Amino acid sequence: MTSQASRTAEQADETLLSEQRDPAGSKSVRRLDRVIIRFAGDSGDGMQLTGDRFTSETASFGNDLSTLPNFPAEIRAPAGTLPGVSSFQLHFADHDILTPGDAPNVLVAMNPAALKANIADLPRGAEIIVDTDEFTRRAVQKVGYQASPLEDGSLEGYSVHQVPLTTLTVEALKEFDLSRKEAERSKNMFALGLLSWMYHRPTEGTERFLKAKFAKRPQIAEANLAAFRAGWNFGETTEDFAVSYEIAPAVTAFPAGVYRNISGNLALSYGLVAASRQAGLPLFLGSYPITPASDILHELSRHKNFGVRTFQAEDEIAGVGAALGAAFGGALGVTTTSGPGVALKAETIGLAVSMELPLLVVDIQRGGPSTGLPTKTEQADLLQAMFGRNGEAPVPVVAPCTPADCFDAALEAARIALTYRTPVFLLSDGYLANGSEPWRIPDLAELPDLRVEFARERNHTLADGQEVFWPYKRDPRTLARPWAVPGTPGLEHRIGGIEKQDGSGEISYAPANHDFMVRTRQAKIDGIEVADLTVDDPDGARTLVLGWGSTYGPITAAVRRLRAAGEAVAQAHLRHLNPFPANLGDVLARYERVVVPEMNLGQLATLVRARYLVDVHSYNQVNGMPFKAEQLATALKEAIDG
Repeated sequence: MTSQASRTAEQADETLLSEQRDPAGSKSVRRLDRVIIRFAGDSGDGMQLTGDRFTSETASFGNDLSTLPNFPAEIRAPAGTLPGVSSFQLHFADHDILTPGDAPNVLVAMNPAALKANIADLPRGAEIIVDTDEFTRRAVQKVGYQASPLEDGSLEGYSVHQVPLTTLTVEALKEFDLSRKEAERSKNMFALGLLSWMYHRPTEGTERFLKAKFAKRPQIAEANLAAFRAGWNFGETTEDFAVSYEIAPAVTAFPAGVYRNISGNLALSYGLVAASRQAGLPLFLGSYPITPASDILHELSRHKNFGVRTFQAEDEIAGVGAALGAAFGGALGVTTTSGPGVALKAETIGLAVSMELPLLVVDIQRGGPSTGLPTKTEQADLLQAMFGRNGEAPVPVVAPCTPADCFDAALEAARIALTYRTPVFLLSDGYLANGSEPWRIPDLAELPDLRVEFARERNHTLADGQEVFWPYKRDPRTLARPWAVPGTPGLEHRIGGIEKQDGSGEISYAPANHDFMVRTRQAKIDGIEVADLTVDDPDGARTLVLGWGSTYGPITAAVRRLRAAGEAVAQAHLRHLNPFPANLGDVLARYERVVVPEMNLGQLATLVRARYLVDVHSYNQVNGMPFKAEQLATALKEAIDG
């Protein structure tokens, strides 16, 4: 396969571009266009830190990248067991990529459990680096091996590097006054150094990071630096690693600009801060910690200098109540949570619908129901966001499609909330929240103007000529009611959850008024201005793949594979799930088949069928992991042929 074909199809295996000797002439250097690496070990082995540091250096080098952290829900699962395995997968390339990759080319397995939990994902010929010190008889038997896989021939189809990582790390740190157990904790840095040599990653950033992280414990900092350098030197000198690899920067993959590596939760946090600044409003976050949304609370708490106030509430209900109170007081109110928390917040969100105040409800979806799979991904809260409140309580729904897109989605959700005076759901998920990719830092001039005019004067004249303030007298274009900050003289008004009289806002039990208010609130949501749906269809296809949220990367990668194989297939991706784009019905009518892949049992498909009477084909997965591109490509090919 040519390099260009590999790029177009986004194949799982790396493509060899060239091979040459390094300047010293001792080892070969192979040039690849892509590679997928997975670090795996116990949750206490530092695999997430190792993967994060490798990712940061890869981003600084200029490669395009996509990551998939995967960790157990238990704070500390039993060591050496399958449930306790934590992994971090990184896909990086010299061109535009979309997913963390289907199958790793390299697996770093810190123990037998890590090997057993991940071996099924490896293609034949993949490289496996194992810490032989951990393959004791007891550790091997604990995960169900009858004999050591390093000795029974079961790994003959792979390129296995047996490295005594623990012993080498302890030996490298013998000059430090550390116990063996303390020294062993640095073996992840030895592995990072080895992989950094193997793939020609920069090292300066990691060295600065370690010095800063352990600034108050200089001996630990120096020990980790020594282990990191020892790993690099081991790769350089050992005969077991005769080849190193180069993946050039992705020079043509990015528009001009300043880039940084960013995760979805971090991008979303920055988007919320940017939205508050563009609106000229203080940002208030009322939140209760919950996986995988807690990072947003942690990050926003660092930005008091931007007028951000964070409140860690005693529970989910208090968090959203405080956020709604802040909105009433004239702030950009935000609450963050995951699926179980949304259920608890439902009554207050309904109150926000009735009071018609701007409120951002950020739902970082995870596997459910109930506690479910706290650290795994799913997109099964769509129907809850749409209908999970009593009465007719319509709420706009916005969904980002990539980690970096979480920034723009936050701005868009804020635009809708502030313009139309409504709570808005922002549906991210665990895959986007924890995954990362390069993000172009926008210029301030590119950000939307979100400034809001508060009500400052009485807006209605009674029949007797008296001027009063009507809190539900609406903007004729947006149907939004005025936003009056408490304490504004003459603009005192009643709030609460009981139905309001149109215009005056007084309590009303009149049937006709309730009917009118229900229909008006629905009309306000239906009338929200959103961009038309864009369709990618270069070949006049008969089959459309319609997605939403984090399925964008796998769907696009699968579509690229099919087109590279000569298939005609169209693709469209929804950001706005309520209201739908105005042209969605026309788009659907143009195709003979519409396929909707979702990480649920068909929630968007249900909405589309009901709204447009289109017999869409659902393709569903609820295993806690994102789709694989090859898996989707196979399913879409069957739909095209069907």
